[in-house]
Order: sequence, then C-alpha cells, then structure tokens
Amino acid sequence: MRVESSVTSITWIPSEAITGMPKLPFELGITHYDDPPPDRVKNLDKLHQADAFREANELRAWIEVENGRIVDHGHEGRGLIGVTRVKVGPRSLAFPAVKFPLITHEPEVGQDWVRFAQTAGGRMGLPAPRRVRGKPYFQVASASAWTTLQLILYTSGQAKASLVGASPFPRHWLYDGEGRLVQKSGTVDFKRWYRESHGESTPWGNEDTPALATAVESELERDLSRAVMASGGKMPRRRLEVGETLVEQGETGDELFLLLDGILDVLVDGEAVGRVGPGALLGEQAAFVGERTATLRAAEPCRLVVIAPDQISRYERERLAAARTDS
Repeated sequence: MRVESSVTSITWIPSEAITGMPKLPFELGITHYDDPPPDRVKNLDKLHQADAFREANELRAWIEVENGRIVDHGHEGRGLIGVTRVKVGPRSLAFPAVKFPLITHEPEVGQDWVRFAQTAGGRMGLPAPRRVRGKPYFQVASASAWTTLQLILYTSGQAKASLVGASPFPRHWLYDGEGRLVQKSGTVDFKRWYRESHGESTPWGNEDTPALATAVESELERDLSRAVMASGGKMPRRRLEVGETLVEQGETGDELFLLLDGILDVLVDGEAVGRVGPGALLGEQAAFVGERTATLRAAEPCRLVVIAPDQISRYERERLAAARTDS
C-alpha cells in the first residue's frame, strides 16, 4: 500500500503589514499589497503565473507499507517565487526575485511513520538599503523570506501537515494535500524581519525561526470579514501588546473585532479555553446576552479592526454565534 500526500505554503503581503518609511511606496500605489490567497488551492502554477503570491513552498512525499511495516519512502518538492512590480509613471517595471536553493531535510523514520521537512524561500530583487542588526550593519539586498514545512505520513494512511518554521514577515498560509487552507502564521513582525532576516539569520545561514501557526477561521468569518473590509469607510484600528486585554468577561459593549494580526487568548472565568489568530471575527455574543462572555488577552502583539454594530446585521451575528456554538 502506498500512502502519499503533500503540503503547500503560500507567502503574501497583507494590507497594513508594513510600517515606517518602507510603507510609503505601498501607500502611494507605486507597489502593492497582495489580495488574500484562495481558501483552496487547485492549481499552484496558475496562481504563480497570475503573480498571486510572493513565494510558495510545495512538498510531496510517499511511503510504501507492507504488512504494517514501512518498506520504502521518498519525497520531492519545489519552491516558487514571484516578481516585485513597481510603477514608474504609466509603466510598470518588474524586478525578478532571487530564489534560494531548496533545503531538503533528511527524513526521520519511526516505527509507523516518516517525517519529511523542506525549506524554501528567497528575497526581492529590488534593492533595499538599510541599517541592520549585526554585521555588516548595513545591507543593500532585501531581507529574506521563507517557510519550513513538515509532513508526517503514517502507516494507517493518515497525513499531518504543519508549518514549523518561517520568516517573521510576510504572512504565510498552509494548505493540506487536498489543497485546503488549514493553518496561518499567527504574527507579522515587519520591523524584526527588515532588520534581522538576512545572512546568517536565515536557514541558509544557521538559523530558522519557529513558526507561530494558528488554525484557520470559519468560512463564514472569512465571508463576513471580506464584506466588511470591502464596504469602504475608515474603521478604527486597535493595537495590543502582549498581556493587554481587548475585552473583559462581564463588561458591556457591542462592537465586533476583526483580528488582522497576532494571537489572542480566550479566557472564561479566568481559565484559558482557546486561542484565536488572524482572520477571527470576535464579539458577536455580547449583542444577545448584554455583556462580554469571555476575556480576550493578547498572547502576541495584535492589530485589530473595530467594527461598529450596524456594520454586521443581527441575522449575520446570529449565524456567527450559532456557528461558534456548533464548533
């Protein structure tokens, strides 16, 4: 019996993720942020041709099983990288990115499983002169971005995919063997990436960065979030540092919150009951019970959109609350 599967990551730049002077070209429309990738990837090559992402990492693997024992295994993979487009007057100039060599980690074989891992990444071809932390203290080339994927295949036929390492910037989304979105990197740290992710501080030097990955939000949350963000108008933003509280259980308030970046701990009666990551839509229960039903506290720095009560209908809130209860 052959067991085979795959795992794919897509790297992209979400809106408002860049800070300081480097965000100026994005704000002026000289270059652009990226639209969110699809919820399901059916053809990675078509997305690449459409310039729909900055980087992609694809790992495919298989094991041969006879009488419950692993008798053979193998894997293959690839990295894809896009271009940076810059508008100069009426024209658009393309700067091909620099793709780094694929790092294929030696498979680890257990009694009833094999663990595969692969790192892919690169950097923009556009120069980015800046001061950096550590030698040489000044860098001309852009900072590097990457993902490290893990895929474990079991003799039972099960496959587990995960994002185990990634650059602090930009956003990384993970897809399973069926092309379904299953994980997201929980944080985006542009300043750290811009200053530190080069040379030795990359997997091609001697350092990977552990990924803080979170489960994906529901399809309903994604649909509502997109509708709200596309409706126009300036919605307030909030930032939380680690340990700061967004809402306290028992307090009043009917605003909703869309978590753009970061990780929030969910606490009920002082006990942690879960965590939520980017894309989560929060706060719908308060409209029905008259108070916040949980405390939300930042486990990582967070950026949020504050959504006024009238921007999401009561019917949509009820659907969201029902879906949360069912899950």
